[in-house]
Amino acid sequence: MDEQLKKRIEDVIGGHKIVLFMKGTKSFPQCGFSATVVEVLKRTNADFHTVNILQDPDIRQGLKDFSSWPTFPQLYVDGKFVGGCDIVRDMYAAGELQPVIDRALGRAAS
Repeated sequence: MDEQLKKRIEDVIGGHKIVLFMKGTKSFPQCGFSATVVEVLKRTNADFHTVNILQDPDIRQGLKDFSSWPTFPQLYVDGKFVGGCDIVRDMYAAGELQPVIDRALGRAAS
């Protein structure tokens, strides 16, 4: 991956506490996996930023190399890669996601 693309990705991740790289948008997800993660994040009352990878093929391909994760969506919290749909959904079901979100947003644990 070229340095310019790496910096673009790092700037997006560093510029937001919670970033979801997804197919579509928060209000119009364009795949079931992305829709699932959006719904989970809404249930945590998280304020999160989304990036529509369908509109940016460079980000779409570059992020696979950046994260060493081949699929989307990809969730980043506090600059760290959390995972894709299955991991996020499982963390939420186990009660593990809410504390991660709360810490990132500076909220008291729920």
